[in-house]
Amino acid sequence: MDLFIIADDLVRYRDQKKEIEEALKEINELIAQTEEQLVNSMVEEEMQNFTRNGRQFILTNRTYANAKAGMMPEICSWMKDNGLEDMVKESIHPQTLQAWVKEQIEEGGALPEELSELVNVYEKSGISIRKK
Repeated sequence: MDLFIIADDLVRYRDQKKEIEEALKEINELIAQTEEQLVNSMVEEEMQNFTRNGRQFILTNRTYANAKAGMMPEICSWMKDNGLEDMVKESIHPQTLQAWVKEQIEEGGALPEELSELVNVYEKSGISIRKK
């Protein structure tokens, strides 16, 4: 297969992917807006659920929580102090580990021996495309 044809295919597929991702963002926004309208209508009508076209629609409430900015260490400490240490997990973000490993290899050529047995390191070739 001709190199230029393959390159053209790669650009076309990446462009299609970008278009699909943009369309997905728009659809997700429409879903969120429509769901909000339906919730408001069901609350206004005092309906907990209903059936339409063979599907049951049920009004639900979900609770979400996340740590306030910079407060995760204090939350972890509180959990540990209050018998909930099994909920606390220590880890390194994958991208942070990847960046550190790359830096170590670039500076010294290899990871420390103890770590080399614990970390999978591999290289993957790819193509970068830039518009001129």
